[in-house]
Amino acid sequence: MRAIRTARAASVPPVPPVALRPFTAAVPQEALDDLRRRLRSTRWPEREPVDDWSQGVPLDYLREVCATWAEEHDWRAAEARLNAHEQHLATVDGLDLHVLHVPSPEPSARPLVLTHGWPGSVFEFLDVVGPLSDPAAHGGDPADAFHVVVPALPGYGFSGKPRATGWGIERIAAAWVEIMSALGYDRFLAQGGDWGSVVTHRLATAHADRVLGIHVNLPSCSPRALLALGEPTEEEREQLGRLERYAAEEDGYAQEQATKPQTLGYALADSPVGQCAWILEKFRTWTDCDGHPENAVSREALLDTVSLYWLTNSGASSARLYRESFGRRGPKPEPVEVPAGYTLFPKEIFAASERWARTRYRDLRHYSQVPRGGHFAATEQPAVFVDEVRAAFRTMR
Repeated sequence: MRAIRTARAASVPPVPPVALRPFTAAVPQEALDDLRRRLRSTRWPEREPVDDWSQGVPLDYLREVCATWAEEHDWRAAEARLNAHEQHLATVDGLDLHVLHVPSPEPSARPLVLTHGWPGSVFEFLDVVGPLSDPAAHGGDPADAFHVVVPALPGYGFSGKPRATGWGIERIAAAWVEIMSALGYDRFLAQGGDWGSVVTHRLATAHADRVLGIHVNLPSCSPRALLALGEPTEEEREQLGRLERYAAEEDGYAQEQATKPQTLGYALADSPVGQCAWILEKFRTWTDCDGHPENAVSREALLDTVSLYWLTNSGASSARLYRESFGRRGPKPEPVEVPAGYTLFPKEIFAASERWARTRYRDLRHYSQVPRGGHFAATEQPAVFVDEVRAAFRTMR
């Protein structure tokens, strides 16, 4: 409760202790039937006047994916993958948050919270929670074991949708502290990418007394800090170029979600094809896929994620995180003093050299560049992701 109070005015009374209730994913059959009906009755636009992805998801490919979604995709199998793990709804400050909890059988295991981003979900960690929690069963060293906790961001998946403003990164990080306390973990490690990286940074700066160390696969480092070091290297000029290209060519979705998430939400709530395209385009652009998203992520996995957004009607509520926490200014990069690790996956949106990373991470224990992978590292390269998380946190024992 202490962590929640630090984000509030002193005059506000303390919130009640976090309540944990068992949870099982079980979407009503009527929702699945409605999804198939909507997919089969889609009104499609005309074909794009180009032969690439430069104007968005190509019509023929989207029709193919949505035909698979309507006729072949097995949501019940996706539910079963979730339900194979201990799950809870944790009520924090009146909001129910979905939490996967995968305790380790190893007595020396350390607690680790993994945080996803947009358009990700708890699904992206399902292939890594086993090796991280029980390394001995997966050919690893028992000393690398973690008690793994995977919360769903507010407004995402089976987490509740905030009914008032205020659920930005600061409040989410404080909620994670409360959840970890409720599970019995006073101090813990944290890992994240995308918005999960921003939450992880906030945990490290605002709750350093609770965080043993962090690992990120999406860095947040100031270009000014790099330029203050002197002439950028060729590698660093390329990394600065990524920022410029992102702002010029890829930032439109973020501006829409940060300014008018409600308007966007009407389309995403009414059209499964629209929801699919909105997400699918990012999996193609942000993964290490050589031009085709299914080279990096299977169609089944893509549709599991899209289905979760659709079946929980999370288009608007997930977009609203941009309005709450990002807007046009973006979060300020405070120095990270706790032990840190950073893995550079080559097709990630942003990247930083080691000396650039050290301008933000004052105690950088682990820096690594791996040969393959992009924005959804745990899904694209689960074995590499596990190795990197283990290696980073090994330096923080």
